[in-house]
Amino acid sequence: MTIHQPILFRTIVACLIWFQTGCNSTEYDVIISGGTIYDGEGKEPIISDIGIKGEFITAIGDLNKNKSTISIDAEGLVVCPGFIDLHTHLDPLIALPGAENHVRQGVTTALGGPDGGGLWPFSLYMDSLETLELGYNVAYLVGHNKIREDIMGLDNRPPSTQELELMKAHVSVAMENGAFGLSTGLKYLPGTFSEVGEVIELAKVASRFNGIYTSHLREEGLQLIAGVGEAIQIGYEADIPVVLTHHKVVGQPMWGNSTKTLAMVDSARNLGIDVMIDQYPYNASYTGISILIPGWALAGGQEQFEKRMSNGVEKSKIWNQTLFNIINDRGGNDLKRVRFAKVDWKPELEGKTLYDWALMEELEPTVETGTDLVLRAQLNGGASAIFYAMDDADVNRIMSHPQTMIASDGRLVKFGDAHPHPRWYGTFPRVLGRYVREKKLITLHEALLKMTSMPAKRLGLKDRGVIKQGNYADITLFDPLTVIDNATFEKPHQYPSGIEWVIVNGTVVIENGEFSSNRPGKVLRSKSYQGYQ
Repeated sequence: MTIHQPILFRTIVACLIWFQTGCNSTEYDVIISGGTIYDGEGKEPIISDIGIKGEFITAIGDLNKNKSTISIDAEGLVVCPGFIDLHTHLDPLIALPGAENHVRQGVTTALGGPDGGGLWPFSLYMDSLETLELGYNVAYLVGHNKIREDIMGLDNRPPSTQELELMKAHVSVAMENGAFGLSTGLKYLPGTFSEVGEVIELAKVASRFNGIYTSHLREEGLQLIAGVGEAIQIGYEADIPVVLTHHKVVGQPMWGNSTKTLAMVDSARNLGIDVMIDQYPYNASYTGISILIPGWALAGGQEQFEKRMSNGVEKSKIWNQTLFNIINDRGGNDLKRVRFAKVDWKPELEGKTLYDWALMEELEPTVETGTDLVLRAQLNGGASAIFYAMDDADVNRIMSHPQTMIASDGRLVKFGDAHPHPRWYGTFPRVLGRYVREKKLITLHEALLKMTSMPAKRLGLKDRGVIKQGNYADITLFDPLTVIDNATFEKPHQYPSGIEWVIVNGTVVIENGEFSSNRPGKVLRSKSYQGYQ
């Protein structure tokens, strides 16, 4: 049969029109229209549309004539990459896989295992996390404290040659199973008992797998300068990128010394040592009450601490050094600066300060009384506390530094449980609302850079952290006029305002400010993971 040319032409044209309109009607799963798009890398924002198909951004431009399953009117909203939190305590993830208090901040990816803690055995835990339905993406570091304790317990001594080799093997196994690097908590047990050479040897292993090194410094108070210097030394000798995690200046005697630590970072970078910083936007920290007690007193665990406290000479030494820390370090020389957060053995203390506890006991609220109470708290099993020990000028100076990224140091928490630090609920909205909009300390461009592409590059995540065609659709939409943290030190269990939409791997998790039941998060593994090879 012969088909005439005019008929053939009309048939082809009709097919093309059908194909084009058919594709347009089913092209996208999600279209975000009319938002002000910040790409996360500092380019000038544009008002445009974003098309999402499956897990990925597939179009950026005018999509007015296209159709989608979900349409988001983003007029008046900032559309940016989802925030990447480089310091998150993910321990409760199995119980709280939705990660609501973090996702509501606009976070789409969190890095766990900081301060030398995290998962062990690493591969077993990572495999088990793969079975969870997660609210956002999670990645992990391998913790020095975890692997040291696994091999050496809480012994206050250097490792033997064999023990060091076992620790190096542990780091290697974790990196092969997808860890993004090594973390240390050199202020905490048992990391505080290590010498720098031990840490350098372990960091060298992580470096061979292109990992990073993040450190809760050995000291953040009177010996802060030495603590920063040690981290830089480790970066140099192990040839590994460094993050000074939750960088801060603790204790009134040291306030203002961020000028020196930031100059040290600049000098190191000028010498080719890759040093960066992460920070939470608050003038108070959160950790165990034992941070006020000398580390040697806690060696061997709780039983050994109790034994030392029953020895008159050792008890006196412990008492004097704890008093020193209350005056010069996180105690802030004021019992009102230490607020209890979680106290299993005396829940009525939660939210109360050391000063309040002294009054409850009808004691004079002196630093000497505070020392007695801190040691009593530890003898009862310890407690978590908030320490008002930093100065706003240092917080501002550190945040303004070009190598500083924003990270919460937050923990997953069930709404209403205990009395947490407000950073668990408000870190990222706080920066956007208070430090960008109200204080104008940094620009919106700078803030988003510190929350998105900078941490993505630090982790080697080439397909996240930037609004770009082909990247994963991890996207946060917020109102720049209303975004704010609502959590306070007095009333921490409050979600932020202004985070309107959060999309993780192409799926909406926050819709019009409401947390959904969608769980599209992934367990991310570094490129060293054997499964990629």
